[in-house]
Amino acid sequence: MISDDQLLIFIILLATLGMFVWNRWRYDLVAMGALLAATVVGLIPAGKVFAGFGHPAVITVAAVLILSRGLLNAGVVDSIARGLSRVGSQPMVQVAALTVLISFCSGFMNNVGALALLMPVAIWMSRQNGRPPSLLLMPLAFGSLLGGMTTLIGTPPNIIIAAYREHAGLAPFGMFDFAPVGIGVTLAGACFISLVGWRMIPKRKREKALDELFHVNEYISEVVVPKDSKLVGRTLHDLLAGKEKSTDVSVIGVVRSKRRRLAPPSYEILQAGDVLLVRADPASLKELVDSTGLPLVGKSKLEDEGKLESGDVGVVEAVVSPNSILLGKNASSMNLRERYGVNLLAVARQGEQLQERLRQIRFVSADILLLQGEKESLQKALAELGCLPLAERGLHIGKPRKILLSSGIFLSGLALVTFNILPAQTALACAAVIMVLVRLISLDEVYRSIDWAVIVLLAAMIPLGEALETTGGTRLIADQLLALGRSLSPAATLTLLIVGTMLLSNVVNNAAAAILTAPIAIGLAQGLGASVDPFLMAVAVGSSAAFLTPIGHQSNALVMAPGGYRFGDYMRMGLPLSILVVGAAVPLILWFWPF
Repeated sequence: MISDDQLLIFIILLATLGMFVWNRWRYDLVAMGALLAATVVGLIPAGKVFAGFGHPAVITVAAVLILSRGLLNAGVVDSIARGLSRVGSQPMVQVAALTVLISFCSGFMNNVGALALLMPVAIWMSRQNGRPPSLLLMPLAFGSLLGGMTTLIGTPPNIIIAAYREHAGLAPFGMFDFAPVGIGVTLAGACFISLVGWRMIPKRKREKALDELFHVNEYISEVVVPKDSKLVGRTLHDLLAGKEKSTDVSVIGVVRSKRRRLAPPSYEILQAGDVLLVRADPASLKELVDSTGLPLVGKSKLEDEGKLESGDVGVVEAVVSPNSILLGKNASSMNLRERYGVNLLAVARQGEQLQERLRQIRFVSADILLLQGEKESLQKALAELGCLPLAERGLHIGKPRKILLSSGIFLSGLALVTFNILPAQTALACAAVIMVLVRLISLDEVYRSIDWAVIVLLAAMIPLGEALETTGGTRLIADQLLALGRSLSPAATLTLLIVGTMLLSNVVNNAAAAILTAPIAIGLAQGLGASVDPFLMAVAVGSSAAFLTPIGHQSNALVMAPGGYRFGDYMRMGLPLSILVVGAAVPLILWFWPF
């Protein structure tokens, strides 16, 4: 018989899962709403409603994100990635090199951080060999998920699983306790992707060059500053200041005395006879000409978008990351030229350039932006805005390399955890603080590097998971599974648990999937009189195997637009890979973590 409290927690969790799948509101908002609802109806004590923010798993995840940013700043992964240029031009070799490299990196840093470093390299390799980037980007994303299975800090679900083992009355999993199963699964997955999987990926020709996605020249015109203009002696800022529609007008160059200067600063003083290269749609151009009196010369003589670049000025395509400060905002409110020194030339979404006025576009995750500016300004702007460059153009986000120092700090933190000298949350937090003190990462970057949506999700879902347990809901579900589990072999029981967790992780955040299924796995193990370890390992593998959809993990979502993928494309390689993961994981779990 289901009690009232059990019914309430089931209703709240089912509604939460439904909203996760619907994806109308971001998952952190949904999780926080569910937490408050459970508190209001009395399922969670008021004094413990925000206890999740101090949970060791939450602190550990935040510390890993900071350490990942420090390693990126120091150029640790970037220096390794440069070696990829020597792997040759064979697609199978390139896929294998990228998959193995990102799997290794993802075992010790944030999955998305590793993807951010290697995605531009993969696109550059595709362009160098005249192949669509779709052949390399999906293997890269899937490799980042596989690599996360190998260590405690490789992915948030592993950190959560370690905490639940402690909750079950045992010592938490150590740094490399996941390695025997994780490495075996990763090697099997990497071999499949390298030999067979990449051949199943549709060859989506999203782009080979700038002008195939962005048609900027259609919007570039020339206006001249006559001798009697009131703007002579004024600045470019004065030209556009106070105009609500100025966001739709970008001065991308000034021609003076037959010399062209690209991406001029806003304080550039206008002189008589200057020819301004203006990026604007027809309506905005007319408004500019009417309001300033500057005569229109005609369409620009630029032959291609490559002429938008010079020695100091670059043009870069960048994807808006899930943590970008641009999300939900438009170009007008961000004032990109004045604040960041870059011109927004165009925006593409789902493989097509948006034709709306730039000031009307509200940015969403995976939008592709075409930005122009001085290379130093671009480098800084991309880091501050939370955008990932999509082409290798000599831009390297980060500070001067301090590879040995950063590696030493990181490895010291790992050693403290590995040898049980300090708990993971303490050791990694100490390492993160030291990185700040030695200026490998600034305080501003500390807060920007933390994925606050994931932190809020974890902090909200952990008390909900505990409420499921205290109300007896976990035991109720485990008893139902127990009735089935007694008639199944150990291998079949683990298979059922992995597949169920895997399906859940493909429609909700993988951390949320781990939080919901880990206590059920513990209850199932206790009901069978078996060790909890194989069941928790099954949940860990299933939580990280989100290969079927682009919404299951941020890595999958980030490569969707640059690779030109459709929703169903992920299943073409993801389904056989998921079957392989289950087939490899079950015997490995039974061997290393027997019942």
